[in-house]
Amino acid sequence: MPELRRDPVIGRWVIISTERGKRPSDFGHTEQKRATGFCPFCPGHEEKTPPEVYVIRENGFAPNGPGWKVRVVSNKFPALQIEGELHRRAEGIYDKMNGIGAHEVIIESPEHERELAQLSIEQINLVLCAYRARMVDLPRDKRFRYIQLFKNHGVAAGASLEHSHSQLVATPIVPRRILEELKGCQQHFELKERCIFCDTIDQELAIGKRVVVENADYIAIEPFAPRFPFETWILPKKHQPYFEQSYQGNYYSLARILKETLMRINLALNYPPYNFVLHTSPCNDWKGPKQYHWHLELMPKLTRVAGFEWGTGFYINPTPPEDAAAYLREVQIPEEELSLPGAAPARP
Repeated sequence: MPELRRDPVIGRWVIISTERGKRPSDFGHTEQKRATGFCPFCPGHEEKTPPEVYVIRENGFAPNGPGWKVRVVSNKFPALQIEGELHRRAEGIYDKMNGIGAHEVIIESPEHERELAQLSIEQINLVLCAYRARMVDLPRDKRFRYIQLFKNHGVAAGASLEHSHSQLVATPIVPRRILEELKGCQQHFELKERCIFCDTIDQELAIGKRVVVENADYIAIEPFAPRFPFETWILPKKHQPYFEQSYQGNYYSLARILKETLMRINLALNYPPYNFVLHTSPCNDWKGPKQYHWHLELMPKLTRVAGFEWGTGFYINPTPPEDAAAYLREVQIPEEELSLPGAAPARP
């Protein structure tokens, strides 16, 4: 029988349609074909992008040229622009302001043929360090209230270029979705004096059936009320409101669990397109609730949002999260793929 499940943080309801239950093989073949042609993100084409705003580069190489490991540039076609004033104003009953913000692209590797899951843990750690560096630097502009980090992988997920990259947008307002999560966290804290995400982690570890993988610092789970089949969340086990306040050495542990989670999804679902979003606390002396817990939400593109979802705000998910977690746990990952050079194998 189908189930209605309520998200414990924001109160959103989803329908787990067990009558439509789908295994990984039921979603079809979604592997992306590799395109050929000119790529502005490849080494040697640096003049085809805006100048780098942050870079991790080998010694002896000049700025805005080859020799980089991770490169961050302004988006050539930004959603928001950094120049100008906010100029908040009204138009009758309507509110508006200028489209002020920042829009940057994080080019994750000089290797065109490798997607994020295929990069080494060392390289993914550098990507995460680049995320942190930009999320520390951008709030120095006091107009910004939130930094949204996201990745679109594959055409169906919204990627316009196949060279592995992610994006960051700084906005002058806190997005509604984040405000909903902040409100849910505050309500839970006022009732129980605990973090709702910490309680979720404790319960999922105790039950085990929705846990995909864990290590000493992070856990990957299928949430209790997922909007999409195989929606997967990665959370720090210790309470951390801000992603950018994590110490950099800890990103190796995050890099490992992110790589392993993506590899499990790729192997179970035949390399699907996906989106991930990083949810963290607002910036610039946020005066609201402080009981937030940052996390990464990863969503393979396996189903489409249609009329019922748009009309009601309910999502229909044909795969129970318990089944999805079981499928992903069964995937066999070669241990050498998840080890750092010269390091002992990491905890599974």
